[in-house]
Amino acid sequence: MYNRIMAKQHYINNQDFLNAIKDYKAVAQDAENAGDPKPPVPEYIGECILQIANHLSHKPNFINYTYRDEMISDGIENCLMYFDNFDPNKSSNPFAYFTQIIYYAFIRRIQKEKKQTLIKSKMIVELMPFEMFDTQDQDVSDDFSPFMEMIQQHSIYNDIVAKEEKRKAKIKQKKVATLVDLLEGEEELL
Repeated sequence: MYNRIMAKQHYINNQDFLNAIKDYKAVAQDAENAGDPKPPVPEYIGECILQIANHLSHKPNFINYTYRDEMISDGIENCLMYFDNFDPNKSSNPFAYFTQIIYYAFIRRIQKEKKQTLIKSKMIVELMPFEMFDTQDQDVSDDFSPFMEMIQQHSIYNDIVAKEEKRKAKIKQKKVATLVDLLEGEEELL
């Protein structure tokens, strides 16, 4: 049996990434001092940000979302929006900085998509109009209400709506309990 230690090859060299950022910041500062427009972010920095977003999207907590491409796009956009906030004099780890930005962009996208799913679910369960369905010549009856009732009763969306209502009720209950505790505390002070 042989024991061989393999050095793990990282997809981004943090020191090279930091040096590229320092170089870019120097060029951007020179352009600003000269009154020229800010130069675009170099291709190497863009590739690093793209690689971070792609690799993070393959983590188990993000891999199975159908909107993973939107998550990656949001992460890249946020990195470029907050690129100037990274100060190489304060931190020598741009990989961690941009990974955090991308991570929270992913979380925000997931929250947005869950809200949209909830809205769609409520529409299907509660508001789906019967007029949406056109009848065809071979249809004997214009009455689709049994079909619609079946969709509304056996829909997976019922679970989504019920879970959201349960979550909201729990939050409301906690707020009421906190308010009662505060009021009782004030009574004791009087």
